[in-house]
Amino acid sequence: MKEEEREIKTSLPENANRELKPGEKYEPLLSPLKEYSEVNVWSVSWGLIMAVLFSAAAAYLGLKVGQVFEAAIPIAIIAVGLSSSFKRKNALGENVIIQSIGASSGVIVAGAIFTLPALYILQAKYPELGVSFWQIFLSSLLGGVLGILFLIPFRKYFVADMHGKYPFPEATATTQVLVSGEKGGNQAKPLIFAGLIGGLYDFVASTFGLWNETITSRMTMTGEAFAEKYKIVFKINSGAAVLGLGYIIGLKYAIIICAGSFFVWFLIIPLMAALMGDVVLNQWNPSITTPLGAMSPELLFTSYARQIGIGGIAMAGVIGIVKSWSIIKGAIGLATNEMKGKNTSKNVNQLRTERDLSMKFIAIASIITLILIFLFFYFGVIHNLLYAIIGLLLVATIAFLFTTVAANAIAIVGTNPVSGMTLMTLILSSVVLVAVGLKGTSGMLAALIMGGVVCTALSMAGGFITDLKVGYWIGTSPYKQQAWKFLGTIVSAATVGGVIMILNKTYGFTSGSLAAPQANAMAAVIEPLMSGTGAPWLLYGIGAILALILTLLKVPALAFALGMFIPLELNTPLLVGGLISWFVSTRSTDKDLNKARLDKGTLLASGFIAGGALMGVVSAAMRFGGLDLVNEEWLEKNGSQLAGLFMYIILISYFVWDSMRAKKEN
Repeated sequence: MKEEEREIKTSLPENANRELKPGEKYEPLLSPLKEYSEVNVWSVSWGLIMAVLFSAAAAYLGLKVGQVFEAAIPIAIIAVGLSSSFKRKNALGENVIIQSIGASSGVIVAGAIFTLPALYILQAKYPELGVSFWQIFLSSLLGGVLGILFLIPFRKYFVADMHGKYPFPEATATTQVLVSGEKGGNQAKPLIFAGLIGGLYDFVASTFGLWNETITSRMTMTGEAFAEKYKIVFKINSGAAVLGLGYIIGLKYAIIICAGSFFVWFLIIPLMAALMGDVVLNQWNPSITTPLGAMSPELLFTSYARQIGIGGIAMAGVIGIVKSWSIIKGAIGLATNEMKGKNTSKNVNQLRTERDLSMKFIAIASIITLILIFLFFYFGVIHNLLYAIIGLLLVATIAFLFTTVAANAIAIVGTNPVSGMTLMTLILSSVVLVAVGLKGTSGMLAALIMGGVVCTALSMAGGFITDLKVGYWIGTSPYKQQAWKFLGTIVSAATVGGVIMILNKTYGFTSGSLAAPQANAMAAVIEPLMSGTGAPWLLYGIGAILALILTLLKVPALAFALGMFIPLELNTPLLVGGLISWFVSTRSTDKDLNKARLDKGTLLASGFIAGGALMGVVSAAMRFGGLDLVNEEWLEKNGSQLAGLFMYIILISYFVWDSMRAKKEN
């Protein structure tokens, strides 16, 4: 029998989101000295059900618009609702497991849909390029498992050693949902109410299109003229979820991210058009036939400027790897010692909240997984020993080194730049494979499968660090989250493989209702590479040099590079949210009152994120069922953007007003 604590704390400690003072410790909600109900038939069953449902919903939406909604928060809301409906007592530990298993869906989908549909896209042009369910399933599964195994050694560094130094926006929102659900009553009302407002706001915009979600300077004649003549355009997403994300990220990182975005959109793009207006720049992509001066700012961004962001992300990743090399060496050293039978007593005496799966297990499981990847490449993809070995080395090296980059990005901005890192993987893999003689359709298949494995591994690493941070704040057992994450990965990979095949047969990915924009971009990049043309190394180099300069100036290069890569309209709301967090927390000379207002705003922001994410699932389900109520003709008119601006101002006003109403606790 477990000794289960009758009274569980229902508020995160005051030091949950700040750096700890010398000698200070963080005490989670669930006491490390007691045992709680976590893994049982209830939590595992519901976790697997969530994994299946959200894998299907996320795959459809991702292939529709190129963006995958984060499944962790909606699953946390459902878990809380289930435990409340069935009157389960002290269900906090169980809900963390449900959320952790179920959240495998979003990360596996994100890894799969950015690359694997490109196989079907290219197959339409090259019928000899064969694609099977097992190729999709195994690349997602093996990539997901690799991501889990490679991340576990870094758990303590990200969630404990760096406590308070990263905002962890998605983990913050998820934790608030779980904790508020355990509180019940009046203490959960602000989050629930904000969730309803944010959810309905985003649902009405995305499902009915009563106002435009993206507001641009093009809605005025002057703005349109600036966009056409000077290639300068301003955009902002008016969604509640993205606004809440910016609030939790905070002003510091929001400024850095937007600085990267403004650098690209207001300096690089206008300069390219002004200085090279008559040039057709297509050395790495022969399909480009338009001179730079005739391109729209948006096309200049996707064709050229975004590549600078990719170079910046890659170099920031390399810099991060160098900086964290001692941690990497320590993880490898710990695994080596455990393989030799050392350090066993340490694991026995560890508190359950500090215990990971043993490094011996991780080392052996990693070796087995890499062997399986090699066999998969050799027998299922390439059928050539040399190419399979090279493929394995590329996948293992890139996935391991960029695991910390993916986790770092999620910890800072809540968005994993996995598509950028995967694009870099595809380009590097293609260059290497072409150099050793693998070209044509066989090369395309090999590079995309390899990209799928890496993409899923990095997506899993980024998503799983969120789950582990949630568990750290609440006080669950990390080794249980880690062990059961594998099962969620298997179920999600199988579901995604089936869904991608069904959707391809039903809709196709080259046109129509499922355009798969990310996968089409990957296909467009890889086809010329495998035909002998190059990559935009100059643009990557500019981004890399910029990241080095920023690092020397002690500016977080990854945050700046993320701003260069992520579209402008998704970065500007982060700055608005960051300004709101600064405003509500600095209006009074009473520090306690400022903190109360900041905390109230965090609850509201978490509600916006949770409501927006949950309604995203509902909207996706409606569209999947053929119920598309958006008036596209209205959304093309400037009036829809004016309506969006009006609604956005109302939303911001409510956010500020309700945060400022907070009163300090006695």
